[in-house]
Amino acid sequence: MKRIIIALFALLPMMASAQVKFASVDYDTVLKQMPEYAKAQQDLAELKAKYDQEATRGEEEFQTKFSDFLQGQKDFPENILVKRQAELQTLMEAGIKFRQEAQDLLSKAEQSLIAGVKEKLNEAIRTVGLEGGYAFIINTDKDGCPFINPMLGENVTERVLKQLGIEAPATETAPAANTNAQ
Repeated sequence: MKRIIIALFALLPMMASAQVKFASVDYDTVLKQMPEYAKAQQDLAELKAKYDQEATRGEEEFQTKFSDFLQGQKDFPENILVKRQAELQTLMEAGIKFRQEAQDLLSKAEQSLIAGVKEKLNEAIRTVGLEGGYAFIINTDKDGCPFINPMLGENVTERVLKQLGIEAPATETAPAANTNAQ
């Protein structure tokens, strides 16, 4: 182990003096322009609408039974009153459980739908990186890298869009270097 660490320290000055070529990309900008992303978002919205519709149906059933319970509670014998209360409690718990399960399923569906889109985008970035001879490409989303010297690094967002067959917008997609100091 010590030999590996010593070797790394010995190579460090050579790596520092070597010209390393790197680039940056605004991942979210490209992702959101992909037609596959729009389709995934549409599919997710449709699935969410179906879950919402089912949840609403359950809530309406609960409201109807609750209203019936309130209207008749004074006239119900004790055992019917207890039975109806238990039924309402079960309906309410089932509704809450369904909402939670639906949220979990929607989250998993989103991950699944977006995974293929991200895989395609990552492959395009890899291709641009290899073609450009870059050591690495930095993701500049969410101010992850607040400054990139434009003399040392290149923004390849438009090249990635082109690799994906997406026409870049008329205005510049992303600045040549994100120079917003925080």
